[in-house]
Amino acid sequence: MEKIKAAIFDFDGTLVNSMYVWEKVDRDFLSARGIEVTEEYTDNVRSMFFETAASYTKSKYKLQESTDEIMNIWLEMARNEYAKNVRAKENSIKFLKKLKLNGVMLGMATSNNPYLIMPCLENNNMDGLFDCICYTSEVGMNKSNPDIYIYTSKKLGVLPEECVVFEDIIEGIKSAKSAGMKTVAVYDSSNVAYIGEMKSLADRFINGYGELTDI
Repeated sequence: MEKIKAAIFDFDGTLVNSMYVWEKVDRDFLSARGIEVTEEYTDNVRSMFFETAASYTKSKYKLQESTDEIMNIWLEMARNEYAKNVRAKENSIKFLKKLKLNGVMLGMATSNNPYLIMPCLENNNMDGLFDCICYTSEVGMNKSNPDIYIYTSKKLGVLPEECVVFEDIIEGIKSAKSAGMKTVAVYDSSNVAYIGEMKSLADRFINGYGELTDI
């Protein structure tokens, strides 16, 4: 891609295989209390904010713990998983290093938080590769809005049209394109149902980073 000065990456599902984490947390948390995770429960909490999901879980299963205690338990369970078991996607680190070697600046735009991300980066020897890491909490908008991508490009000191964004969700691809950025849709097992739409929306679709020999 010509005139690209910066590459902006999503984290979960794009750089690392982590989309399973919260379902595992739900399953382990509830099974430790003798409760079976149902499809209905999973579907309901998937779209909830963290605190809302904790409150819902407490009420639904009449748990002893407070909402804050449930959130803290979940967060520590997730951190343990990110720190020890979440792995980088195949060839992703090699690709990041290649971009850096070619003078391309690296940014991260994520809806996750540093408490989970930083130990994962360290465990995968990815810490220090990014010129900036930006969070949707900093702009107060989710990825249905382009603000996080524009904010990241400003942090990198480049224009939106000089960026390429790597994402695994349709909302992110749409928003990045609306900001005037090039987009690469990245395959993840969690987005199989949307691959057709992602291919039609993004400038490019990849099954893995080993395909990117021309960037």
